[in-house]
Amino acid sequence: MTIELNLGDGAPWKKRYRAPSIAWSKRAANNPERGLVCCNKDGVYQLYAWDIESNDLRQLTDAPAGVVSGHISIDGDSVYYLRDSGGDEIGHYARLPFSGGAAQDLTPHLPAYASHFFSMSAGGNALGFTAAAKEGFQILLYDNPPVGEPLFSYRTTALSAGPFLSHDAEIAIVASTEKTGVAELALAAYDVASGDVMAELWDGAGSGIEPARFSPLAGDARFAGSSNAGGFHRPLIWDPRSGARLDIQSERFQGDVQVWDWSPDGARLLLHQVHQALHSLFVYDIVAEQVIPLNAPPGSAGAAGYFAENGNIFLHWSDAAKPSSLIEIDGASGDYLRDVIDLEADLPASAPWRSVRYSSGDGAPIQAWLATPPGEGPFPTIVHTHGGPTAVQTNAWSPSAQTWLDHGFAFFSLNYRGSTTFGYDFQHAIDGNLGELEVEDIAAGVGWLIDNGIADPGAILKTGASYGGYLTLLSLGKRPELWAGGMAMVAIADWTLMYEDQAGTLRGYQRSLFGGSPEEKPDAHKKSSPITYAENFQADLLVIQGANDTRCPARQMRVFESMLKDLGKSIDVRWFDAGHGSRAIEQSIEHQELMLRFAAKVLS
Repeated sequence: MTIELNLGDGAPWKKRYRAPSIAWSKRAANNPERGLVCCNKDGVYQLYAWDIESNDLRQLTDAPAGVVSGHISIDGDSVYYLRDSGGDEIGHYARLPFSGGAAQDLTPHLPAYASHFFSMSAGGNALGFTAAAKEGFQILLYDNPPVGEPLFSYRTTALSAGPFLSHDAEIAIVASTEKTGVAELALAAYDVASGDVMAELWDGAGSGIEPARFSPLAGDARFAGSSNAGGFHRPLIWDPRSGARLDIQSERFQGDVQVWDWSPDGARLLLHQVHQALHSLFVYDIVAEQVIPLNAPPGSAGAAGYFAENGNIFLHWSDAAKPSSLIEIDGASGDYLRDVIDLEADLPASAPWRSVRYSSGDGAPIQAWLATPPGEGPFPTIVHTHGGPTAVQTNAWSPSAQTWLDHGFAFFSLNYRGSTTFGYDFQHAIDGNLGELEVEDIAAGVGWLIDNGIADPGAILKTGASYGGYLTLLSLGKRPELWAGGMAMVAIADWTLMYEDQAGTLRGYQRSLFGGSPEEKPDAHKKSSPITYAENFQADLLVIQGANDTRCPARQMRVFESMLKDLGKSIDVRWFDAGHGSRAIEQSIEHQELMLRFAAKVLS
């Protein structure tokens, strides 16, 4: 089989990669003229000061490996972000003036930490964050700006997030897996002044609470979140001070429904539903106790939407043929009103995806996305798995998928067991036994593709990043007969070595997935590690791995590479100078070109 590669600088697939995309945006609650945007319009994801009236963007950060998370103060005067080294996601939070200038370290007295959570009180008087290290998690709350000792602190070895803060930071909520024992959260509300627990929220074994945020109103202790006690997430409002709880139900709800935002007057909630990988939106009128469906456009949310001061809603939206952009929809109907920020992308035509379903080996129903090139099959085929595992592949922009379609490949991305939005049992079926059911679902998907005349049995390649890269390695090791080749990015090869080196945030997550550490569950970690099946590998393998990655660290991949080479297997590991995936457009193009050349070589 000959694959004709189009690698010229004007290739359509490179134009798609270079199309600017908005990852997320935030507005200053008390300054409607200022906001913060994360986008890659200048080649690398960075933070931009957003003048909301003119929609002009002014670059604030210039980190070589990019910046993908940040926060804007209530008054819009300051921007906060985790300043790390080379994209390794370990460092200190820094404050940057909105007007520009030097960043100030907020916590110079603390050792370097990983963090996946930062918050500010709606009153602007306090800020908090999660600091994670190998010893565990620390939840810290400080005056704003931080001076002296923290107002509140909490330590645990369990996966945790917080503090979620009431308007004046009188109440701090900590979410953790201490009680649940799995990758689900229970909540504890603390009186900040005394440090005592005020109230707890959890619906018992087989459930978890997804926290959202407190009401934006002063003196209002209502907290919004969702519980999946019935199998799917349903929104709720909880007052930890009084103990009152309102569970929001509607016959319109089908899948996971979670809270995105409160309206500025505290009278409405913006609800986001994902049911079997399909997105929809609702507004809940708290006074009228009414669920109002919105006419959201087809596609997927890239980040949480939010209310504007006029009652309309800002969304980060994309689909398989359009990059993520910031749009405004009518707050009453959901009708599209405008593109808020125009990044002027001239895009080549892109192929749509369609949802398909098949049965896994044990009869479990699996949903997947399929796109095919022009012509009649069977086609050389890319089988893709998303990261996570607690995530879901939706109908979203993917330059990589369109690149494969441009080159005559079919593209197939499946939501294996462990994926979210298909119910509690589906998501937690893999707990303690990672990889086994997922590989079964992948193999059944390959069978479905062949049976339906879509995939050429001798030209199927497996790919994915992070947990999707892990499943690429594991699939090649456990079902070697299925694959002509594999392409894994920022992948997991050995769960035990990974645990020893990874950031504290991920250590807690790994324990929640396995039900314990490698020391406590050695057999489970060994069984689930691709390195265990090294002798079985038959197909050529390309790995693209970040040298500064603290989620899937370098050492475990170097050991895996050495073992495969000692066994005479074909493995090519390409290292890049960044962390858990590339944040730079040209580097992403370079990685895609590596995969194209690899596929053409393997299939020739």
